[in-house]
Amino acid sequence: MWVLIYITFIIFNILAFYIPKRISKIEIYSTCFFAYAYGITTDLVLDVHYHLYGYFESGFQWLGLLGIILCFPSISLLFLNYYPFEKMILKKIIYILCWTIFSIIFEWICLQTEYFYYNGWKLWYSGVLYPIIFIVLVINMRLVRKINR
Repeated sequence: MWVLIYITFIIFNILAFYIPKRISKIEIYSTCFFAYAYGITTDLVLDVHYHLYGYFESGFQWLGLLGIILCFPSISLLFLNYYPFEKMILKKIIYILCWTIFSIIFEWICLQTEYFYYNGWKLWYSGVLYPIIFIVLVINMRLVRKINR
C-alpha cells in the first residue's frame, strides 16, 4: 500500500516541475538542497538517534531515503513558490496553517500505509512542528534572496 505514497511523491515532483515559477532558478536550487539537508538532519536526530519514528522499520532504509529525496524538495518548492511574501501577516498565517493541515493529513496517510511508523512520536507533535518548519523555509528563502542581491 505504501506504493501509493511514492506515486503521490511523483505527482508532487511533476507539479513542482511544471507549475509556473514565481521564484528564480537559484532560489529553486537552494530551496531544494536546503529542504533535503534540513529533512535528513531532522530525521537523523529524531529517527536514527532518538528512535521516535521512522520509515518502514527501525534503522536506515533505502526506500525511506528515496522518499525524502522525492518529498522534501518538491513540497518545499510548492510551498515557497506560492508563499504570499508581499501580503499581510494574516494571509501568511492562513497559508502556513493550510500547509500544516495538509502535512498532518498526509503524515496520517503515510502512517496508515505503513510507509511511516511512530515509536514514541505523536501526530500532534508534528502539528506543532510543521508551522516552525515552514517558517524556517521562509527564513531560508529570505536569506537566499538577500545573498542573491
